[in-house]
Amino acid sequence: MHTRLTWICHGPTSANREGRFPLNEALEQSAVADTAALSERLQHADHVTSSPALAALQTAEILNLTAVTDPKLADMDYGRWKGRPLADLQAKEPDALIQWMTDPDAAPHGGESLAKLQARIAGWMEERQSFDGHLVAIANAAIIRAAILHVMKAPPSSFWLADIEPLALLRMSFDGRRWALRFSR
Repeated sequence: MHTRLTWICHGPTSANREGRFPLNEALEQSAVADTAALSERLQHADHVTSSPALAALQTAEILNLTAVTDPKLADMDYGRWKGRPLADLQAKEPDALIQWMTDPDAAPHGGESLAKLQARIAGWMEERQSFDGHLVAIANAAIIRAAILHVMKAPPSSFWLADIEPLALLRMSFDGRRWALRFSR
């Protein structure tokens, strides 16, 4: 049994460009050509799954991938911070923002904590360990960061150390015993 998992971060949205927490934005028009170019780096997939986010579904469509939507791959629930710029939170709620970024169990926004997000994605990955073949998952950066932490068995404080750009591609594999990051051309 060998599972290959390729993560694709959805293409850029206005939330990425404006430095704010996402709502459910569409891809920016400029993303279409860059997204299409990504298809050259993809290997055949036995199954494709996607976050229910509009940008993830549009990324799959541009890549000519038929994706099954999985609610477990939904972006983190940012609660009342949805749509708000990070700079606004730094000015108006600096203590809450620091608490959220330093305490994995904190959810001052009323949504999902980092610890809950990481547990959700770890569970999702454990469910895929018995998949024999190549799985492609299209999601946002927070989901992919949580997957990296799970594979690396890294502490929750490491969440902020991985920068995942729009259209980033990351490969992982499971050999029946453990997950590993997989670097290839």
